[in-house]
Amino acid sequence: MSDWLFDLGNTRLKLAALGAGGAGDVVAFAHEGGVLDPAWTAALPPRIEVAWLASVGPAALRASLLQALVPRAARVVEVRVERTMADVRVGYAEPARLGVDRALAMVGARAYARGWALVIGVGTALTVDLLDAEGLHHGGSIAPSPTLMREALHARASQLPAEGGSAMDFGVDTADALAAGCLGAALGLVARSREAAAARAGQAPMLLLHGGGARALLPHLDDAVHAPSLVMEGLARLARQPARAG
Repeated sequence: MSDWLFDLGNTRLKLAALGAGGAGDVVAFAHEGGVLDPAWTAALPPRIEVAWLASVGPAALRASLLQALVPRAARVVEVRVERTMADVRVGYAEPARLGVDRALAMVGARAYARGWALVIGVGTALTVDLLDAEGLHHGGSIAPSPTLMREALHARASQLPAEGGSAMDFGVDTADALAAGCLGAALGLVARSREAAAARAGQAPMLLLHGGGARALLPHLDDAVHAPSLVMEGLARLARQPARAG
């Protein structure tokens, strides 16, 4: 039997086998309407040794996932945010208030950067977290992602399209202007965070991007490192810690 990793987010369930080198190939299944895609179970072997679960998804989906995992796995470990996670020290006064996906992304980031790093997650939300060379978390920020900005504008003003358009400096129609504005807002937060991080660190931090919406930002951030499965990589690193093995 093998160990498996599960990351339940707001829009997708991701899973991968845990191997000697970390997370294996990641498979993702979208969920909507409060229901998991039933196809996800076909990706699993009949029995699992340990199921490592990180969830920021709705409580009902988490319950459905656990209901399927408990009979199949010898043990299910739900990861919670703690003050120290692997070689990361969470900077929140109350660590449990930090999203587990952000915490695990920082754990994953330590495999890429031993200097200062700015960890950018682009999913439902746009998250920014700053890590120093010792793995100390200096805090971060949360904003709507470009996709969520579009959806929120459309919900309040239906004449504004929820998708489409090309992001350019100055859009020549409404769809282009929306694409430009929402992407520009996200890039503006990244630029402001990089500037503040460099001032604090005395050097430019490594920029790590992850999440389903990261590709939209990458063409505008030439020196960024794309790590699409950073949360799963962090979950794999945490699962392999000796203190966690028991």
